[in-house]
Amino acid sequence: MPDGIEPPPNAHDEAGPGPGLCAIASKAEVSTRASPYRVLARKYRPARFEDLIGQDAMVKTLSNAFDLERIHQAYILTGVRGVGKTTTARILARAFNYEVPARGAEPAVTRPTIHMPELGVHCQAIIESRHVDVLEMDAASHTGIDDVREIIESAHYRPVVARTKVYIIDEVHMLSKQAFNGLLKTLEEPPDHVKFVFATTEIEKVPVTVRSRCQRFDLRRVDAGVLTGYLASICAKEGIAIEDEALSLIARAAEGSVRDALSLLDQAIAHGAGLPGAIAADALRAMLGLADRGRIVDLFEALMNGKMAEALDILKELYDFGADPSEVLAGLADFVHLVTRLKLVPDAAQDASLTPEERTRGQRFAQELSMQVLTRAWQLLLKGLREVKDSPRPLTAADMVLVRIGFAADLPTPDEALRKLTAMTSGEAQEGSRPRDASAGAREPAAIASSIFGVTPAPRENAAAPSIALVRFEDVVALAGRHRDIQMKLALERDVRLVHFEQGRIEFSTAPGTSPQLAQSLARRLQEWTGSRWMVAVSNAPGAPSLKEQEDAKAAEAFSGVRAEPLVQSVLAAFPGAEIASVRACEPAPRTMPSAGTDGETNDEIAFNDGMEDEL
Repeated sequence: MPDGIEPPPNAHDEAGPGPGLCAIASKAEVSTRASPYRVLARKYRPARFEDLIGQDAMVKTLSNAFDLERIHQAYILTGVRGVGKTTTARILARAFNYEVPARGAEPAVTRPTIHMPELGVHCQAIIESRHVDVLEMDAASHTGIDDVREIIESAHYRPVVARTKVYIIDEVHMLSKQAFNGLLKTLEEPPDHVKFVFATTEIEKVPVTVRSRCQRFDLRRVDAGVLTGYLASICAKEGIAIEDEALSLIARAAEGSVRDALSLLDQAIAHGAGLPGAIAADALRAMLGLADRGRIVDLFEALMNGKMAEALDILKELYDFGADPSEVLAGLADFVHLVTRLKLVPDAAQDASLTPEERTRGQRFAQELSMQVLTRAWQLLLKGLREVKDSPRPLTAADMVLVRIGFAADLPTPDEALRKLTAMTSGEAQEGSRPRDASAGAREPAAIASSIFGVTPAPRENAAAPSIALVRFEDVVALAGRHRDIQMKLALERDVRLVHFEQGRIEFSTAPGTSPQLAQSLARRLQEWTGSRWMVAVSNAPGAPSLKEQEDAKAAEAFSGVRAEPLVQSVLAAFPGAEIASVRACEPAPRTMPSAGTDGETNDEIAFNDGMEDEL
């Protein structure tokens, strides 16, 4: 070979090993180099619509559209991560360009179809993302108008080898506003040989003008039961022994994402390598940092029975095992949700993702617990989860959340609170002012367990509101003030002119402009406050002055008396323009009694106050 000219990269491969090179390699080494390991998510990526799981509605719609040859020019696929958006886009690209040559009696396939029992002419290249007429673009790294301009310009040219030119844009919501605007015209009226397939996890960020030009498909989260069966089939193909409960844990942790589930299964296989027997659920919990579902149910039962010491011990045990406190509370919240669903929808017990223990004990709790207890526990857990995540000491915060749930039975129900409010009386207020037993306000959790389970004690005989003795009309006004009914109190003081008053009956006349409903409102209030019926009537008799009028008369009389005092008159004369601001009664000054002088004579100076001191 002439100097300066290098041999092609595969020259040695074609001519064999050169001098001095070792040509000996084992079959295992060759096999390893020829087929490197592929992760399960790529190895078992669906290549046909029949292989997709959990997306039956979309598959049926597309199947009918292709059979009727009503194929849209643009599709937009949305859903959470790992549910098959990009995979579906590639399958669509295959369906647009599916071609199979004629073989013997079998006719050739030359039209779009989603029924692809075998690889077509273009299928392998499309699956491997190397087909010249199927262009994939990641909008997360190609967001500008220049990237979209390349698509617009190339869309006018016909496909090179395939029937249809397909543009797949992943994470399309990442495109800039200018890029979306540049794409609109081509998207609305594309050439006949062009199809667009968009994929996004945030459909709300895609402009409505783009969405209106596309046929939208929402890919759903895959049900945990379906995902568990899918993982079991893959384990069977791979020859992996794994417990059913472990597969259920993976399906729950994946939250409906097939890719996440396969990644976790890959991790579980590596984690369980070298261990005897099948991959156990305990090993999965240790790997994922999850709490034992059985112990979560034990924790819930301890809380509902008021056994706080046992509940705190279970939490500490789970924490020492490696479970995060927030994960423990999240598992507790999931079980509360399960019990609530079992109470409302008994058929929820047929969920394949439930363990036999969860199903049996959940049904028992659903029968024993009231809806009020479950909803209260749910609210406390939701609030507690935020506290645990924000706390610098999660275990301590989780302890306090459990204590709060255990003592939640001390809180009255809304009906009980309403009854107590309406039954508040002056007699109850006086009774409440007496010293109470120190143990009355703090009950042991075990003592309140029956209350947590929704069992209410039998009503006491003296639970009814006692009747209150109102001796004077002023007692009625004071009762309105104690109940903070300010509007009623002011009306009684200013507008009511009392004609007759006795226990159970009030008769009065009213000042001009008084509400005609005053008597009816007062009768209703008195029945609520005292527990007995009162007859309240409006009379045509003039009646005594109202309490406000009596107070004003007393104030005027006090002003007149003060003004007649010689000292006050002299002060007013000395300071022209001065006025008497107010008159108030003060504590009487002490009398100075006569005391014996040192010389045995009596002191004539006596300080005397008649009980009224005037203030200027």
